[in-house]
Amino acid sequence: MKLPRRRFLHLAAGAATLPAVSRIAWAQTYPTRPVRLIVGFPAGSGADIVARLAGQWLSERLGQSFVIENRPGAGSSLAAEAVVRAAPDGYTLLMATAANTINSTLYENLSFNFTRDIEPVCGVNRGAIVMVVNPSVPAKTVPEFIAYAKTQPGKINMASAGNGTLPHVAGELFKMMTGINMLHVSYRGEAPAITDLIGEQVQVYFSTLPGAMEFIRAGKVRALAVATAERSKALPNVPAMGEFLPGYEANSWSGIAAPKSTSPQIIEILNKETNAGLADSVMAARYAELGITALPGSSADFGRFLAEETEKWRKVIKFANIKPE
Repeated sequence: MKLPRRRFLHLAAGAATLPAVSRIAWAQTYPTRPVRLIVGFPAGSGADIVARLAGQWLSERLGQSFVIENRPGAGSSLAAEAVVRAAPDGYTLLMATAANTINSTLYENLSFNFTRDIEPVCGVNRGAIVMVVNPSVPAKTVPEFIAYAKTQPGKINMASAGNGTLPHVAGELFKMMTGINMLHVSYRGEAPAITDLIGEQVQVYFSTLPGAMEFIRAGKVRALAVATAERSKALPNVPAMGEFLPGYEANSWSGIAAPKSTSPQIIEILNKETNAGLADSVMAARYAELGITALPGSSADFGRFLAEETEKWRKVIKFANIKPE
């Protein structure tokens, strides 16, 4: 039987829309099974703690388990690659961190492009880096430290948690913006770096706030500034670096990302529920205990943030000629 042309075109148009309608209907039922949230650091790390808080919230809101999977290695690049290679169905997500934007430049042989191959979902939190010195250092302010360092070129030891880690690039950014010369001493993690700072083997370290807080309170290290434009509520009496070096900012942060081409409807669901968690008073109190603040916004906002962070650290890594260990 031959269909009239108008009837044929109507049926053809309807058939063409079926895949799109099916995708939308499928996304509206998301999630229907457990979701993996992959963290590129060990259990108990800052990123892991934040991921578990976010995962618990999303589980309660969306009615499915969000399973935290720790996959450390290569500064979180192994975790990022696992997500990049996963099906774009919303069931494999990444707890993205500053390390991912740093690694985009640090590692020349990555098999993926982080900002190109992921879909930003939502920022989750931001935590200040804090510049701490051994109490024997005569400088009590950032300007005094800069002046002191200029009289001691190459003689001040600056610790890091490893080549290309956030504490390292934060310190190199400080050197780049001030023109001072300090000797970089690389450690395998934050704990040994702080131990040697207290023991006077090194003089300065750009620490995560949770990593240094107890030592600041005990007077074992001196905080000169939080590496942000504004002061931290966790250390209200410590100046912000922006008060002395306008434009200087170095934050630890976390956010959720998905594989490229994940359905916009799924991204919207995850973004909406993540932002709801960030606005919750109980979650805000938990973040305050950790010395971090919420990083809310749209998926586009998070995408712009990732691009800005990637470009900032690209410049620092090239300037300091940082190579992975």
